Amino acid sequence: MSNSIAAFFRSVFLALRFCCRFCLSLAAFSCAPSQKETIVVYSPHGKEMLGYFEQKFEKEHPTIDVRWLDMGAQTAFDRIRTERENPQASLWWGGPSDLFEQAEQLGLLEEYAPSWAAQVDARYKSAKNLWFATFLTPECIMFNSERLTKETAPQDWDELLSERWKDKIVIRDPVQSGTMRTIFSALVAKELARTGSLDSGFRYLERLHRNTKSYAADPAQLYLKLSRGEALVTLWNLTDALLQARRNKFPFDFVIPKSGTVVAVEGIALVKGGKNLESAKKFYEFVTSKESLNEQAEKFYRLPVRDDIALSAEWTKEARYALLNIDHKLASQKQSEWIARWQETIKNQ
Repeated sequence: MSNSIAAFFRSVFLALRFCCRFCLSLAAFSCAPSQKETIVVYSPHGKEMLGYFEQKFEKEHPTIDVRWLDMGAQTAFDRIRTERENPQASLWWGGPSDLFEQAEQLGLLEEYAPSWAAQVDARYKSAKNLWFATFLTPECIMFNSERLTKETAPQDWDELLSERWKDKIVIRDPVQSGTMRTIFSALVAKELARTGSLDSGFRYLERLHRNTKSYAADPAQLYLKLSRGEALVTLWNLTDALLQARRNKFPFDFVIPKSGTVVAVEGIALVKGGKNLESAKKFYEFVTSKESLNEQAEKFYRLPVRDDIALSAEWTKEARYALLNIDHKLASQKQSEWIARWQETIKNQ
């Protein structure tokens, strides 16, 4: 009898010990940190392209969680500068090269040479491997295609000053928009090259301001105002003109100005001190691979900078352009100064 009781208690003891071990294991598992590494991407490339490549990358790299914030190029630069003591982003993907050059001078970028570094002309990358260009983005005149045609829309920059377009122009606020900062600085440089006077460039912007009905706070507002016919014309970039018309079915079309245009050189860079930079490098390489760049051209109307990419997309035939005869380097260097002057002496007046 005593042996049976002893066996019973041994069974109870073993069962309790197993339960304790199981509960401890379960608690340890539930408290264990996630196996995923998070990388944060600041980018103006839009939710369509960002979401597409987030999902595609995470499918191939299930241990990395990509989180992106879609914002204007100037906003991305301002945030990275403000957060320099405690970086929140790991990667900055997109925006004009002059902002990347400023970030390089301020020590905000991490040195990294991607596997394709040799395939980019020296004009389109940092000499210190701190940033590299990904796309060339021509600027254009975008219009409401239900109200205008390629023949009746403005054909050149100077036509925007005509009385015909008074209160028919909407513009994305240049203070936070990399696209508009590029266009406005080019227009100032155009007048400077024509007359030799910087003031003539600001007289041009003042006349454009008088014809402008409103300034949109973000691209979504710009597209809404233009599609509703609240305004008929805007100054924008070719990539978004094609993307919004063909993918999102907005009633938009475009004209590349006859006298020439300016091209935004879009960059990519690691953020100095950003978290999980090794994982960020994997995403950097992924979105700039030949396969991804071809997809970006086919699906999202991007023109790669790399000289080893052969494009077959039909839309690229429409992307032929001539460059404005301006000092492009000066326009890039003076961009922030000129935008500040425009805001102070024209918009805020």
